[in-house]
Amino acid sequence: MNSKVKLLSILGLALCIQSAGLKDDTITKEDGMYIVNTTELGKHIEGYNGPTPLKIYIKKNKVVKIEALKNQETPKYYARVKKALFEKWNNLKVSEAQKLQVDGVTGATYTSEAVIKNVQAGLDYYKKHK
Repeated sequence: MNSKVKLLSILGLALCIQSAGLKDDTITKEDGMYIVNTTELGKHIEGYNGPTPLKIYIKKNKVVKIEALKNQETPKYYARVKKALFEKWNNLKVSEAQKLQVDGVTGATYTSEAVIKNVQAGLDYYKKHK
């Protein structure tokens, strides 16, 4: 097999793998920090108006921060959820954060539950794939 045929075979295989969705964008690593994106993990976890994807930043096995991604939740209610919940997991070891029992925000129950489930899914994914 000559080098051109080998190169084309490798490129074809790479394209097949990429189109098969085998690339993992759910967890990435930047500057020593893991970032878990729950867009795919939590696509079936719905708040009041749909999915509530998040990014979870983890460094040295501790949650650094949680960031909201684009969603369809009512901004007024989502702001309350962010204010009340997003920092609850900060500075906790992942194993502690996984066990944390967090109460939802009154009046934004569906959104709160979706955020909590996304955090749990993201932390579980991190533990299995870091």
